[in-house]
Amino acid sequence: MYGTNSSISSLLGAYHMAEVSMRYSRFMPRVYNLAKSLGFKPGRIMPSRAFCSDESQGYPIILIAKHFGTFPFNHGLVGGIVATDRHAPHSHHGKDLVIIQASHVGYDPVNERFGVYRRLQTEDACETSNCGKISGALEWYLKEYEFASQNIFLSKENDEVKVIIDNLLLHAEREEGLLLNLDKIVKLDPQGKLTPEISKSTAKVFSASSALLNYFNTNELNNGQSEPIGTHLHPDLFYFKRKISQHHEGRDHLEKNLINVMPYVVTSQWPALTAAQANTQVEFDRAFRTIIQEPTYKNKKILFISGLNVDISPQEGQVFPLTKFIPWAAYVQDENGHHHTWEQAELFDKLQEQSTENPDQLDMESAIEIMESAKEIHLPF
Repeated sequence: MYGTNSSISSLLGAYHMAEVSMRYSRFMPRVYNLAKSLGFKPGRIMPSRAFCSDESQGYPIILIAKHFGTFPFNHGLVGGIVATDRHAPHSHHGKDLVIIQASHVGYDPVNERFGVYRRLQTEDACETSNCGKISGALEWYLKEYEFASQNIFLSKENDEVKVIIDNLLLHAEREEGLLLNLDKIVKLDPQGKLTPEISKSTAKVFSASSALLNYFNTNELNNGQSEPIGTHLHPDLFYFKRKISQHHEGRDHLEKNLINVMPYVVTSQWPALTAAQANTQVEFDRAFRTIIQEPTYKNKKILFISGLNVDISPQEGQVFPLTKFIPWAAYVQDENGHHHTWEQAELFDKLQEQSTENPDQLDMESAIEIMESAKEIHLPF
């Protein structure tokens, strides 16, 4: 999916965050008005959401119902994966179709932490992982990275930098684990082979490569002392191997989406945020291709928007999160089959052009009152 390390870094870096984020209360009327501007007919639009099953996604769902006048079709699997086998059922539920896909990540505004969310229904209204699926998928990789970063040592001897690597990390034949790009870390011998200068009981000593030395200031090291490589274990210096189920949209689908980008995830300031961002990017690329190929979507108007939901933990007196949406890309199709994509900047501009007022929005309380006062219908059994 991603290709080289440079392409991975470029793709992740292309996702702008703060300057394009917007409250859901403003995002949703803009989406509705954008759909109308594309010729979608009020009262004939069937929205769908591909969100995680987390309760923190309830507020966006309520706003979709409010602005589109109907509860959205469920297109989502845990972690914000798009259930592409639901395309055909979705197509049968309306004339003009809107799909909103989003991975999500929690945010604690008090401590400025991503990846956690305050669960009001727990005994102490405590904070837990969010998205739990993403956090669970990251756990093994973070442990592997922690071990490697603490078991590769840098030392300086007579102003020459040495690298001391735990023997386990030198076993490239391992079926699972963090594997090192050793040619970028240590200096190979004249024959291009990995030859240690010293073999210890649990580790081997090499001279540092010029590539490794470019990642940090060697003046930080004192002669005769060694210290763990720590955060100097740059994502270009390693990769992961992991036995992952190849079942289409199965329980390991999210992990499959992320494994190539995992070195950048585990070394980022906020791994859960970076993982959610990357998963959104992969899912848009994957899902829009399945939409194009879905026969029942032919001759239908489609607006497919992909982005990231940031669930800002509710504070005292709040029931719902102050969810923000960070758009990534969109796919637009008319009833004649003409289609195109909008990249992030263009999608953001299209949304910004729309009004945050929606004269067609549903009065939820009135709608519920109508149902409550309706004549009772007795079922025939």
